[in-house]
Amino acid sequence: MAIEAAEAPDVVRRALTANADLLHGLGEDLRRQPPSMVLTCARGSSDHAALFGKYLIEQSLRVPVGSMAPSVVSVAGMPPRDLRTALVIAVSQSGRSPDIVATARAAGAAGARVVAIVNDAASPLAQAASLVVPLGAGVERSVAATKTCIASLATLADLVRHWAGDAALDAALEVLPRDLTAAAALDWAPMVEAFTPAQNLFVISRGAGFGVAHEIALKFKETCAIHAEAFSAAEVEHGPMAIVRNGLPVLMLAAPDQSGPEVIALARRFAARGARVLCAGIDASVDGVTALPVPDGLNPLLAPIAWLPSFYPAAARLARARGLDPDRPPFLNKVTETL
Repeated sequence: MAIEAAEAPDVVRRALTANADLLHGLGEDLRRQPPSMVLTCARGSSDHAALFGKYLIEQSLRVPVGSMAPSVVSVAGMPPRDLRTALVIAVSQSGRSPDIVATARAAGAAGARVVAIVNDAASPLAQAASLVVPLGAGVERSVAATKTCIASLATLADLVRHWAGDAALDAALEVLPRDLTAAAALDWAPMVEAFTPAQNLFVISRGAGFGVAHEIALKFKETCAIHAEAFSAAEVEHGPMAIVRNGLPVLMLAAPDQSGPEVIALARRFAARGARVLCAGIDASVDGVTALPVPDGLNPLLAPIAWLPSFYPAAARLARARGLDPDRPPFLNKVTETL
């Protein structure tokens, strides 16, 4: 897990280069014929990347993005009727889960343009798509996805860059491999120490960071056997706030955007209530909140991607500190094929 996470900067660098012409052409097509909506189709870590992409698309292009429910096609047998003005983005590592493949095929049959972002460019999902954007991450042996998830996040941002013609996003993607390398050198050891005895914890962010918060919560569950829930910094103010007390471990992720100050203020409130709070995105540990380091000068939209090269190896160490093997989580397989 840690070795493959460390490969992510090179994987992203290669993908940005290899897919440049492909995504440039797609961006031009999308500007000529703008979709009325975007639908995503994914599960697991790929779905977390798709949620990240939702925020980028809605914020950069003001096109609404929804998530397709694969079981509506694969279990209920109710394919969509008319998607002629929709763009469907299917994200998968293996491209072999029957429900995702069936949903992509049904979307194409309903008239949608289907773009598959997939690591296996010869997979059934790739064959069902109108256009295939390969991740090129190579074989990923760890059950817990790392480099493929980071590559999916970066590729979605690359798609948005070419579609929107956003100069700031363009500049940020050019230096993203450097930022990922810098993030991989940062040590989130305080997380290992603080969360080793944990049984339950919250992972909280907002905006583009919300999808990455879900990815981090999943990794706590599958590699560390910790019941972790991801919440938006806004949503947690409702019912979940009632259990934030008495040493509850909380990981806060503050992006350098409009939502960052809100997340940091919430971290301080949680600490005041007795929670054990760690926060990425603050300058220094203050008011009972332990700071986790992040690279300097991150683009607000891409900052969440750079949390993962620091988090993944720390999660692997946390698993071992809890007596677990992060590369062999019980009851899980590398490829999950759901119907």
